[in-house]
Amino acid sequence: MEKQLQELLDKQAINEVIQRIGRTMDWLDDEGQASCYWPDAAIDFGFFVGRADAYVPFVMEHERKATKRFHMMSSASIKVEGARAEAESYGITTGSVGSQINLMFGGRYLDEFEKRDGEWRISKRMYILDWMKPFEDHSAGAQMEGGSMNTPDISKAGHELYRAM
Repeated sequence: MEKQLQELLDKQAINEVIQRIGRTMDWLDDEGQASCYWPDAAIDFGFFVGRADAYVPFVMEHERKATKRFHMMSSASIKVEGARAEAESYGITTGSVGSQINLMFGGRYLDEFEKRDGEWRISKRMYILDWMKPFEDHSAGAQMEGGSMNTPDISKAGHELYRAM
């Protein structure tokens, strides 16, 4: 029973890292993003191939150029073997540059994790793009009975609604 409990705890910790990746990108949290990867992690997104310590500043600068961003991670399959693990998860990402270019991407992440000093982080990540499509963003005019919906401007780090978790 102890082995199964530890495996569940490890899987939960890994899943939290996977979820934190998208969240910290969306809120422009550089430190939070860096905490998801070991600095020497091998990263391959096609447009970037290299170490995580170079990837994180690169991708966060890319995210800052988007006026809006949204990363949703789901359906993580995780296999733990001691202090190493493999995971595959699906993601839907949107990005807006100005009011003209809105793109949605669907893909999957092939990850390897290592547990060092009791902490799980990504040691290797590859992204596979399955599809991409443009879309129209109508959120600025989203009206419901009683008024418009909350659409905060998250174009800078340190937004007042961001909660460190």
